[in-house]
Amino acid sequence: MTAKQKDRFDAQAFLDSAGVARTITKYRRADVIFAQGDPSQHVLYIQQGGVKLSVLSKTGRQAVVAMLGPGDFFGEGCLAGHPVRIGSASATTNTTILLIEKDQMARLLHEEHALSDRFISHMLARNIRIEQDLVDQLFNSSEKRLARTLLLLARYGQHDKPVRPVLPVTQETLAEMIGTTRSRVNFFMKKFQRLGFIDYADGLKVNNSLLTVVLHE
Repeated sequence: MTAKQKDRFDAQAFLDSAGVARTITKYRRADVIFAQGDPSQHVLYIQQGGVKLSVLSKTGRQAVVAMLGPGDFFGEGCLAGHPVRIGSASATTNTTILLIEKDQMARLLHEEHALSDRFISHMLARNIRIEQDLVDQLFNSSEKRLARTLLLLARYGQHDKPVRPVLPVTQETLAEMIGTTRSRVNFFMKKFQRLGFIDYADGLKVNNSLLTVVLHE
């Protein structure tokens, strides 16, 4: 399959097709989709809305590890033999999730090359993101980390639009994602707004010019 054919593959249409056993569930903002320690029995696919993935330490400290949107898979640990969820997932807005039983998903990945290619691309992109997040935490300032996180939430590089909306996210969540305090996030968000990098006129929108903060030495 060529790269162009992969780009044309519609995972949503395929998963909606006849013969694919699945369950569609709707969640409201802040609803728990699964909790850390729950049985790991399904791979999940976001049809609409957004999902926050987090992990809770033994000392009670929570870390947000990812913010996902439409077209993203999650909960794939069940395919690697994890019997329970190693983190929690909650809806960040009204969200529609498609659940595929793990054995069914494993069969589809073996039989449907187009879906397999899409899923592998998703996993590789997730691993690269994790590596980049680690480098970000080790070497960059909290201001740069926040700017990069906002660009990623706006899916910078995936669309041609200069300004894109971000799914609802609180300053507390942003602070958890970049490892700082809410007051620091609030300070930088006001600075970014003053400089025209972000806009709150109709929900949070991120301007591509925010990239200058990430690139600035």
